[in-house]
Amino acid sequence: MPKELFGTDGIRGVPGTPPLDDPTLFATGRALAAYLLREHSAAHVLIGMDTRESGPHIAALLAAGLAQAGASVAFAGVITTPGVACLVRQNDFQAGVVISASHNPYQDNGVKLFSHAGMKFPDSVEETLEADIFKHRSDPPPKNPPHLVADASLDAEYLDFLRSRVLPGAKLSGFRILLDCANGAAYKLGPELFHSLGAKVVSMGVFPDGRNINAGCGSLHLDGLQKRMLSERAQLGVAFDGDADRALFVCETGKIVNGDGVLLAVARHLKSQNKLKGDRVVATSMSNLGLERVLAGEGITLARASVGDRYVLEEMLRSGNVIGGEQSGHVIFLEDSPAATAYLPP
Repeated sequence: MPKELFGTDGIRGVPGTPPLDDPTLFATGRALAAYLLREHSAAHVLIGMDTRESGPHIAALLAAGLAQAGASVAFAGVITTPGVACLVRQNDFQAGVVISASHNPYQDNGVKLFSHAGMKFPDSVEETLEADIFKHRSDPPPKNPPHLVADASLDAEYLDFLRSRVLPGAKLSGFRILLDCANGAAYKLGPELFHSLGAKVVSMGVFPDGRNINAGCGSLHLDGLQKRMLSERAQLGVAFDGDADRALFVCETGKIVNGDGVLLAVARHLKSQNKLKGDRVVATSMSNLGLERVLAGEGITLARASVGDRYVLEEMLRSGNVIGGEQSGHVIFLEDSPAATAYLPP
């Protein structure tokens, strides 16, 4: 049965109108809590969001629905999508919720749901949730949902995890990096992370106002980053999208390195360490034929999945591969997290 609410990346729309109207959001929280209590006898849920002005209201309605159905809620405030997926896996959360429309303009928003494994729920679960949402969609939501207060310790825990994944021996001390955080979810965590690793960081897109997320900046708009590379004398530029689950790179000459370039660099590194399981990388039908040929010349197979990080992940899980991604900058390191993760290549 085709789903009506859930697309390939959760529920998306214009806040205030179906499917992001108040009754549907409230019912979504209730449905998620009911499902978790049935399946796990517990429902502790983590909510995070990007910087869109509609995020706090959506979070409050989801939290109200979750609480009414018996769930407890932790709130991370503004945090990246990979951050929520990571924290859900590392803690006793039965599910995670990300409020974001990724690279879309601020007028849009969305709700992504993650299981305790840090993965998006399978189609069968989304169908179950939809049925419950429709059943309670006519129930009135609270007129004044509770204000949520972010737990700052969650940011610290996620940054500790990221620092723990730095390659042994890698040194960023004195390395000059230009970050474009898209006025989105990485606006605070991105600069803080690279500063803490010793890099000299110049930041762009770090003044979110609720409406400027992805506006002429970030991974969809690389012109500004390219122009500043020479003037800032940076050795590397990194551009995130609004929820920072994708990243594109710019080298010191201004040349763009997309997801295909990252997959090539990572595959070579992992193979040199005998860590590239099956000598195989998963990409999509959008990946360049040149990537496939270069990898083949180095004894590495490129498998292609349908476009969408969830389909890349499904193929990785099916075939037991550890690295996969999309040309757009989604990259999945399965041994670290099943969520697409912005990554600094070795």
